[in-house]
Amino acid sequence: MTRSFLPLLVLLSLPRLLPAQPYQRLHEKAIVVDTHNDVLSGVVMHGMNIEGDLTGKAHSDLARFRKGGVDVQVFSIFCDDRFGKGSAFNQALREIDSLYAIAGRNPDKMQIVTDPAGLQDAVRHHRLAAMMGVEGGHMIEDEIDYLDSLFKRGVRYMTLTWNNSTSWATSARDETSHAWTVTPYGLTEKGKKIVQHMNELGMLIDLSHVGEQTFWDAIHTTTKPVIVSHSSVYALCPVFRNLKDDQIKAIGRNGGVIQVNFYSGFLDSTYVTKLNAFTTSHKKQLDSLEAANTPGYAINEFFAHAYPEASNALRPPLSLLIDHIDYIVKLIGADHVGLGSDFDGIESTPRELNDVTTYPLITRELLKRGYNKTDIEKILGGNFIRVLKENVR
Repeated sequence: MTRSFLPLLVLLSLPRLLPAQPYQRLHEKAIVVDTHNDVLSGVVMHGMNIEGDLTGKAHSDLARFRKGGVDVQVFSIFCDDRFGKGSAFNQALREIDSLYAIAGRNPDKMQIVTDPAGLQDAVRHHRLAAMMGVEGGHMIEDEIDYLDSLFKRGVRYMTLTWNNSTSWATSARDETSHAWTVTPYGLTEKGKKIVQHMNELGMLIDLSHVGEQTFWDAIHTTTKPVIVSHSSVYALCPVFRNLKDDQIKAIGRNGGVIQVNFYSGFLDSTYVTKLNAFTTSHKKQLDSLEAANTPGYAINEFFAHAYPEASNALRPPLSLLIDHIDYIVKLIGADHVGLGSDFDGIESTPRELNDVTTYPLITRELLKRGYNKTDIEKILGGNFIRVLKENVR
């Protein structure tokens, strides 16, 4: 009897013995870089610990970064416009301190890196290469000395604006709403000096969130390739945060990289309409949140957590993310595309992309679309590493 059951037992065990799928092998071989994750401001600063299992509570934690094959994570240093002079810079320092503390407690899993050599060293030793990017020029509080301080602490990119403008640069939100009257649109002379100083330091210029005039002023001022750390394609989803064709082409000429954002509202042109209809159907809760001056992104997060089934129904297919990558590749080539998830800063992602463990599915879909291994490796991280080398001394 025992002998007769052996073939069945062998068959049952075969799935565990089968080799990894081609996309999994390619994903493991590639250096996978995500240029924008908000877990510090969205999770850590709210008292949760990414050293433990945060499945179901957050998109990210240390174990799941490894499971998803993430080799390099640029952690966003972020606060919104409720932080101003006297508070924004200090908030940046607190988030930086938190990341250093996490890395210090987990030296076998994580390593703070500031240059290509450190990045390669972390990858070689199978540690998460942790980088930092400041999201929003308001966090330097108009002080170039603060920019120098952030660079010394390890910050290697700065988004010139968040949704709020600064005294020296206008944001996409303010330019499109025509709400900004403090200075002319674009970069002031001080803004141009900040861009030039970033070039001198070796800090990457990030053009996500900036207004069109700021975009063009920055492109004409910088002497080095830029990044767009978490934005998508306007032609496919016409929202103020996405890039128009002429901007995409300018990034190609500059030698920069556009890291596609995973947010449903930046991928699916129907998402915002559907989301607004859903939130207004819960008018009492919406009115209460608005009366408390809750930021729009926080309102969306509230409804996503309060009504998970309804929120999931709004999510677009994963194919839409690949459509945005395809669009950029067809316009300017595979040397100028990357990944900037915005995980833990967004309430909705495409179906299947549930958290940081799901990056291999992007590799799978790129293979299905006919991308070759070389181009996939560039998209997954190689393009960012090239631009980092061209900026950081």
